[in-house]
Formats: sequence, C-alpha cells, structure tokens
Amino acid sequence: MTRSLDSDSPKAFRSHAPGFWEGQDVTDWSSHTWQLKNRITSLAQLEQHIELSEEERAGVLLSGNKLAMAITPHYLNLIDPKDPGCPIRRQVIPRIEETWDNEEEMDDPCGEDSHMPVPGLVHRYPDRVLFLITDRCAAYCRYCTRSRVVSGVGDQELETQFEAAFKYLEKHTEIRDVLLSGGDPLLFSDSKLEKVLARLYQIPHIEFLRIGTRVPIFLPQRITPQLCQMLQKYHPLFISTHANHPRELTTEVKQGLERLANHGIPVGNQSVLMRGVNDDVDTMKNLVQKLLMCRVKPYYLYQCDLIRGSRHLRAPVSKGIEIIEGLRGHTSGYAIPQFVIDAPGGGGKVPINPEYVIRMDSERVVIRNFEGRVFEYPELAALETKEPAEIH
Repeated sequence: MTRSLDSDSPKAFRSHAPGFWEGQDVTDWSSHTWQLKNRITSLAQLEQHIELSEEERAGVLLSGNKLAMAITPHYLNLIDPKDPGCPIRRQVIPRIEETWDNEEEMDDPCGEDSHMPVPGLVHRYPDRVLFLITDRCAAYCRYCTRSRVVSGVGDQELETQFEAAFKYLEKHTEIRDVLLSGGDPLLFSDSKLEKVLARLYQIPHIEFLRIGTRVPIFLPQRITPQLCQMLQKYHPLFISTHANHPRELTTEVKQGLERLANHGIPVGNQSVLMRGVNDDVDTMKNLVQKLLMCRVKPYYLYQCDLIRGSRHLRAPVSKGIEIIEGLRGHTSGYAIPQFVIDAPGGGGKVPINPEYVIRMDSERVVIRNFEGRVFEYPELAALETKEPAEIH
C-alpha cells in the first residue's frame, strides 16, 4: 500500500506534470531527453512564464559571464510566477547581486583546486576522493560551489583526465570511497556512466561508491527503471541528492527517489541553508519530514559556501544552529541533518551544533535537553578511580 497525504497538508506531494504546459504531449513531458532539450536558457523564454523583477532581468542578461542559466520545465513549474520572493526561483533565476564582489568570497571556497593531484580528482580526506566527471547539470543553482568550472561559461574549464585518475586510484590503496560529482553524473547516458562505475568497481581497495546528484529533483524523469537496474549492479552504492525546500518534493520526485530505494540504493539529502529559501524551522521541519516519506535520510545541512556573488543568499550561521535546535526533540532523530561549514580554503566539513554541554569536569557532565532542562551525568574517569566495593 502506498501512503498518501491529504491535499491540504503542508507535506502533501503534489504533481506539476504531465501536461502542465498547455498543449504539451504527455509522453514528451515524461521524457528526460525532452526536458533537457526544452530547458529555459534565455531571457525571452523565461519571460514567457515568469514576471521578472529588474534585479532578476539584469541577472539573466549577465548570467553568461559567470554561470549559465538553465531550468528544466519540470522545475520551472514549481516557481510562483508572480512572487519575486518565491523560494524556488531564488535558487535558479540569476539576480544582479551575483555580479557584486564581496571581500570574503572566493572562486574556490572549498580549496578543491589545491587538492587535485590529477585533473578532475580531488583528494582532500585521507580515505576518500571526489571525482569530477562532468561540468554540466540539468539546471544551475545560483549558489553553486563550482560555478568557476560548471556550465561552460566560467573562468576555468573542467579538464578531467579519466585514465590518469583511474591510475591514481589504483595506486593509492588508502582510498576506499569515491564520490562521483561534477556537474551532475546522472546526465551521462546509462552506458557511459556504467563504464566509469565498472572501472572503479574493479579496483580492489575501493569499498563503495557514491554519486552526488540534483537530477532526482531537477529532472525526476531521468530516474528510469533501466538506470536503477544498472546502478544496482554496483552495490554498495549510495546517492546523495539535494533538495532545499519542501515544494521540490513533488509526486514525480517521490516516485524517482522510491525507485532508487526499491533497487537497494540508500539515498541521503544535502541541503544548503539559504536566506529566503529555508532559513526557518518550520520550512526545514517540513522538508526533512517529507524526505523521510520519500525514504531519503536528511544527511547534511550546509552553511552556504563563500562562493562569489552569493551574499544575498547566505543566512547567518546562527540561523543554522537555531534550526537544528528547533528540530532536535521535535521530530525524529532520523530527520535531523548534521549542520556543517565547509571550512574556507580546504579545511573540510566542520560540524556545528547547538551547545548542549553546560559544564564538564573530571566528576560530571552537566547537560541540557531540548526543553532546557538540566541534567548531570557522572564522568566515567571519576567512577574508575573509586575502589570497588568488597563482596562478602
């Protein structure tokens, strides 16, 4: 039995397809290739569907200078065409603020280029690597950490050397985990993606593979039974997807995510904290609970990286802490992501948590719970120093 939610529930899964565009053939709409061919990539196309603000219009005109604009028809239908504050449009429609320079922002905020022993392969952690296999996405997030190389209009080009990367991985036996990203790996055809997976699968010391993708959200039509059957051959394989707002979880997205889960592929979600998108407890609570209903584990909540032109989207770190505190104790632990900052310059992910330890010494730990109540827990070191009681 498939569970459904009342249509009036804020957690309801609503369909915006097929045939949402007047006169559009249902078969075409349900095709991921049709969706890709009919992406909105120009100001003229966008203005046919959305009432743009002056800031957005100027941003679209300048988008070819930094990060291209592309929006799938599926995702475009989630946008409120008359609301400039719509949390979906803030994610994909360029704004003039993207061209503003701020001194704290960087081209490569995560320091990936400085940890790239082979072009396209980032080795920043001891036992795992990031493998950038493409520079194209189904749609382009305006806060993209890799906007310098993604979409084909940035200052840099992604020049992945596949054979050199495979040889590096074969040589470095400490590597047990490979994350495929880009760009979006699921834009590869099934056969092309399988060639990469099969080659990695043959390396004995690589224990599992991961794919980072926004395709299940931007382009759920791509999650076909054939794709899932191919991926199923390369277990253990995990997918990290990326939803930021509950409106993104439509019936089509839910079906695609469930299809992955039904083929034994664990799916985790990585959200980015953004001003005007998800920077309040109610929105995030709705999102994470809907994710669980899609059989997706909320994994990370990222503080927005210091990518150039992102200040208008960044929320304060304190807001992320507030959200985690607002979730803890008020929803299932399965629903609570880890809030992290990817330390600027290549320091890696640093967990950021509300302060629950009030005081700690050699005898006790004083803690508070989600209600603010205070408790004491005896410290083990203190217990171990006591003489055991005699047994008579």
